[in-house]
Amino acid sequence: MNQNEMVIRAPVSSAEKDWVRKLWESEWGGATMISRGKTYRLAELSCLVAVEQTEVMGAATYHVDADSCELVSINAIRAGLGVGTQLLRGVENAARLPGSSKVWIITSNDNLDAMKFYQRRGYRMTQIYVGAIDNARLQKETIPRIGNYGIEIHDEIELAKPLKYY
Repeated sequence: MNQNEMVIRAPVSSAEKDWVRKLWESEWGGATMISRGKTYRLAELSCLVAVEQTEVMGAATYHVDADSCELVSINAIRAGLGVGTQLLRGVENAARLPGSSKVWIITSNDNLDAMKFYQRRGYRMTQIYVGAIDNARLQKETIPRIGNYGIEIHDEIELAKPLKYY
């Protein structure tokens, strides 16, 4: 895939919006996410999709507050094609519009691939919230207990990247 052919934008058609809802169900166990104790309804967040021709290749949701932007979810349906990187850049660019100073994300302690992905793109670990996922599981029972690589899931890891303005 040529990355120049991929377009990053808000979902516009009902088919794209349905695709995103199904993605949330399959990848996140529903249409809510819990991050640092806060429950987000994904449909109420800003959303970007990666589209190549007519095929949706991935989606990202984010929330901008006073001076920062939280990337709440990001998914590429096929790894290694640059979809995640393009979505992340799209979120970073969207965060610059209201003047956010940084983009930050929360991932689980088992998600080593995500930690590698973000660090390669300039994000740094800033906080560990010990037991946060154990607490979130009380609100959202679909959060698994065992994750990637057979690692028990207990903690949230925060990574952040300061935004540069040119």
